[in-house]
Order: sequence, then structure tokens, then C-alpha cells
Amino acid sequence: MNARMNDDRSPDENAALLQLAEAAGLSVEWTDAFGQPQRVSTDTLRTVLTALQLDAHDDDACAISLQQLQEEERRLALPPLITAVQGHDIVFSPLAALHGEPYRLMLEDGSERTGTLSTAVDSAARMTAIDTIGYHLLTIGERHPVTIAVAPPRCFSVADAAHARSPHLWALAAQLYSLRRADSDTTLGDAGIGDFTALEQLAKSAARRGASGIAISPVHAMFSANPWHYSPYGPSSRLLFNVLHIDPASISGEAALRDAIAHLQNDATRLQLQADEFVDWPHATQWRLAVLRHLFDHYDIHSEGWETFARFREEGGTAIEDHARFEALHVAMRAQGIEGSWHDWPEELRDPRSDAVAEFASTYANEVAFYAFLQWQAALGLQRAQQGARDSGMAIGLITDLAVGAESGGSQAWSRQSQMLNGLSVGAPPDLLGPQGQSWGIGAFSPRALREYGFQAYIEMLRAAFRHAGGVRIDHILGLARMWLVPQGQPGTEGVYLRYPFQDLMRLIALESHRHRAVVIGEDLGTVPAGFDRTLADAGLMGIRVLWFEHEHGMFRSPQRWSRDAIATTATHDLPTVKGWWQGRDIDWREKLNLFAPGVLAADERAARQEDRLRLCNALRYQYPERQFDCDSNEPPLDALLEFVGSTPAPLVMIPLEDALGLVEQPNLPSTIAEHPNWRRRLPGTVDTMLDQPDIAARLDALDRARPSQGHHS
Repeated sequence: MNARMNDDRSPDENAALLQLAEAAGLSVEWTDAFGQPQRVSTDTLRTVLTALQLDAHDDDACAISLQQLQEEERRLALPPLITAVQGHDIVFSPLAALHGEPYRLMLEDGSERTGTLSTAVDSAARMTAIDTIGYHLLTIGERHPVTIAVAPPRCFSVADAAHARSPHLWALAAQLYSLRRADSDTTLGDAGIGDFTALEQLAKSAARRGASGIAISPVHAMFSANPWHYSPYGPSSRLLFNVLHIDPASISGEAALRDAIAHLQNDATRLQLQADEFVDWPHATQWRLAVLRHLFDHYDIHSEGWETFARFREEGGTAIEDHARFEALHVAMRAQGIEGSWHDWPEELRDPRSDAVAEFASTYANEVAFYAFLQWQAALGLQRAQQGARDSGMAIGLITDLAVGAESGGSQAWSRQSQMLNGLSVGAPPDLLGPQGQSWGIGAFSPRALREYGFQAYIEMLRAAFRHAGGVRIDHILGLARMWLVPQGQPGTEGVYLRYPFQDLMRLIALESHRHRAVVIGEDLGTVPAGFDRTLADAGLMGIRVLWFEHEHGMFRSPQRWSRDAIATTATHDLPTVKGWWQGRDIDWREKLNLFAPGVLAADERAARQEDRLRLCNALRYQYPERQFDCDSNEPPLDALLEFVGSTPAPLVMIPLEDALGLVEQPNLPSTIAEHPNWRRRLPGTVDTMLDQPDIAARLDALDRARPSQGHHS
């Protein structure tokens, strides 16, 4: 558990520190996943406050820092961006003293309106509601213009996408890297990493079976110079895309790809990578980047395609340019033996706006152009996959995954330093999945800087996630309200919750959701405060309900009693598959790797799982009284369980490909890195045929036919 107050002074004697911590948004006291009250240690508070650029080493320092926060609050009483809800009056901070001020509002569509703010000085100044969603420009008196982001009351919904009042759609969830494409008479395969062409083929195949969407693992930009860093949830940047998912044949055609392979003499390597059971990230990355570089070097710069690339690069602005420069710098630094993050680079290169970085970009312009070119190709690949999914009849299409953070040593942290927290890592407090707490080594936005900069970095990140998708899954949605932050180098138990401007962040999600006509899913598993699921539902943001956790009165909840405000699924990437759960494969792994909490025995876990198996089997017998189920069999009633989940009133049912195919192993085992083959498992079949195998096709057809039955709904 989290350390308690660890000095000799009482809380009253730490009054200045606690007052500062509260003003800075830190939760000194909190309740853990086991229902136990916890209190953050003073050491942790001082360390975290220092990382928040608030001196807290003694009472005098705390008082000065508190005054700094108060002055900041007055200065930002009228911030660069204000969020509002369509049809609701806009209420300004009383500190802004705007009563009776004239205003001019320029709407996105070019229309203009003028007026006067309310004059009642005994309450906050108000402005008449704006009925048009969008980003509008407001000028009050002689002050600098501010942006008013007017959001709809709710996110774009599955009902909106399906054009149905009570939709019941289903989707498959795929780890993109795991997808296989085989060689054919006309095309080469995937060379060891699932690509956007495989994704497009999978979407078309799933659409034929009745699927309305394909949820995919994060496609955020990674580190080209460090292929050993491949967890999709630890990206270099959430503003751009993973270039390793580019199908090289999509750049200049199949013939050009074959010429490149012949020139590089690496076809044998390709075939080996393609045949491997696991993704060999270092070698597959080396192969793909070599081929992509050859294709770039031989790309016709006088073609219409090159002109399109130039426009893409120009329209992408600093986001693309910064990332391309970072990638080129990262390669150069590692070649010089500097293998750490950008924090270890020469000081003049740590600032993306420095003259030294500009000089590097000019000297190595072709290198920078190469990495920008790859971003263009990755964006095109994702766009084609989404277009293919929609053209095949999918109401939603691709559902991308927005990771909770980006690596503090990556390009987003380098290029957006002023808006990121330094010295702190996102993690999770002790819970059932991680009894020792977790520190993931990834950075987060600074809530104060978000407000200071008008949420610029947050909005551009949302737009990147929504750009080529019909939906977005937001990992660890609770992070919009509070984030568990751990001082770098400390264990996950030594963290503290930091509050975020939840209302503003949710409104911006709703606005971007509607602008992109994309549904939103929030991963709300873990330590979640009471009522949070209702808050998400009211905002039209779907939570996640997982079969293994749907218990009620000691029994598995019947499908009729599942939530209609959340998606329904058998598992997530961090949880065992249906077959793995039934056979206790996750318990085997945790026993092998000694991942149990102190005092927990594998034998007890297996006994508890056996009881859960019986409860789940009884739930199936109750739901399907006309069928026979062998609860003692080592083979789970997989088809029935998928149908069971498919019968819930959830607007969207999501089935991992691992469960559609009946696989045992899960993609990721929490609290492990190299001990378990996380983010490396490849699927056994190829995307062109695997869903058409008789048993799998029958399973998906049954899922497609499953509909909610009448009865009480929670």
C-alpha cells in the first residue's frame, strides 16, 4: 500500500504543505481498490510538488508557491480557451470581472454576433448560450480574443453511426502487429509485422460476417532508432503514426518493392520474419526501414505524389516537422553512442526551437524528409484501411486506441516540453492486477500548462486519434479526472493522484467526436470512484464491461442486466482470453513469474477459478436452458460465451480476435516486460482466410444473430 505520513509531525504541523498540495490539485487522501483509506507521505508530496515546479521544501517555500498559484489563477481568469456546452449559458470566472462588458463573437462559419455580458456583479458574468458547436472567437472589450469551444451535450454515439435508436452492433478487436498476410502470386506478405493492408483485408472479411467495426491496438509513432522499445502503449508521440505498419508495396507498387528487395538482397530475411511465431521487432524493423528507405530514395520527386507529400508536410506544421527532426536526431545521437533519451543529448539539441536543431535539420534535410515521408505513407495506409472498412458496409470502421501517455524521452515530450510534466511517470496504485502498484515510465500533460496554452497539445492529439477512424478507445479514461503520478525512479506505491480539468477535457472530446463523426469508448477498469460510470454515460462516452468482472450477488450477471451505456467484451489485451481464463493459463504465468501478492497461493487462485468456472457455467445453463454444458471439460463453451456477451443490451459488443479464433494466450501480461512475450504474439492464420474457417465463421455468425432479450436492464 501507499506509504503514510512518514515524519514525526502531525498533519496540523504540515498545514502549509497540505494546503499547497490541495491547491495544486493533489489528493492527499484517497481510497484504494480494496476500499482502504490511504494517505500520501510528505516525502512524496514534496517530490511531486517540485516536479510541478512548486517549491515545497519548507513552510516558507510552500507559502510562496501557494501565492504563485493564486496569482496564476488571477492571470488566467480569462484563459486562451474556454469550453462550453451547446445551448447553455457561458459562465466566466468571477476573478475576470467582466460584468457589463461588450463582446463580439465570430463563429466558425464566419457569422458574427455582438452583445453585452450580464451586469449582475453579485454573481459570475454570463454570456448568452451559443447553439452552434465549434471553435469560435470571442473578443470582450479591448482584451485579447479567446477561443470558445462549444461542445454538444454528448459524444457522437453508436446510435448516430448506425442510424438506429437502439443499436446492437459488434466489432472485432485486433492487435495490429499480430495480423498475417501470406505471399501470393501477385503480392508479397507482411515481412513479420502486421500492416495497414492486412488491416484493410481483415476489415473487409469481418464486414462480410456482419461486423460493424475493427478496434486496433495503438498506432502511435514509435522510435525508429530503438526497435527494442515496441510496447504500443509507450509511444514516442501520440500526434503521429507508427511507420512500421506501412505496407511497402503501397508506396510505389509491387514491382518497385520487389526491385528494392532484390537490390538489398534481403528476401530470405523477409521470409524468415514472416514465418516466425512472434514478431521479431529489432530485425523486422531493420528490414522494413531499409526497404522503406530504398523506396524513398527512388521515389519520383517530379510526380503528383511528391506534390501531395509536400502539401501533407506543410499542412502538418510543427507536429510533423518536429517528429521528423526528432527521429533524425535520435538516429544521429545513437550513432554517436548517446543511447539515452533526448534529456541526454547535448544541451543545444534539447530545445526543438534552438538554432542548433534548425541547423541540423538544414544539414540533414534529406534525413528529415525521409521521416516526414514515412508519416505521410502511414497516414495514407490508415486512411485506406478506414475507407475500405466503410466501403464494405461497416457503420463504424476502425476504432483506434489513444494511449494514456507518451514516453518522456520521446518526440512529443521533446516538442511539447512546455505542456508536459517532467520527472513524473503515469502509473496505477496497487490493485487486483498490480498489487505492488505500477509506474509505466510515460509522461503526461501538465494540467496547468493545458490551461495556459489553450489545450493546444491536447486538441491536436485528439484530432490525430480521430483523423482516420470511426471511433476512439481512450485508455485509462479516469486519467481525464485524475492521474496517478509516480516520481521517476520510485515504485508504483509512492504515487499521488493529480486532478485534471475533467469537464474541459470531456467537452473537447465530445466536440472532436462530432466533428469526426466517431464514437468514443473509455477504458474505465481498475480503481474507479463511485458514480464515474454515470458521468461517462451522461456524456455519451461508453465505458467497458468485461465478462470476468460482471458479478452480482456472488453470481455472474445475466446478459439482460449488463449496462446499455458501455460496450460489452469478453476480455481486454491485459486479461486472459476465454480459453486462457477457463484453463487458468494466466494463473500458470503468474505462478511461473512469481507475480502473486504476498500471501497469495497459486493453489488458492486455481480453486477460486474453478468456482468461477462453475458459476459461469451455471449462468450459461440459466440463459440457455435447452442446451447442455460440460462444466468439467477443459475446453470452454466458447461459442456460447460469445453469444452470451453478444446478448447484452450493449450498443457495441467487442470480441478480441484471440477469442474469435479460440486462442489460449493473451497479448500482454501486466507487471511483466521481457518475461512474457508481450506485444509479440502473431495470429496463426492469415487475414484473407482465417475468419472463413468453418468453426470460426459459425461462431461469428452466431454472434451476429445474437440480440438482447427482453428483461430488466441495469
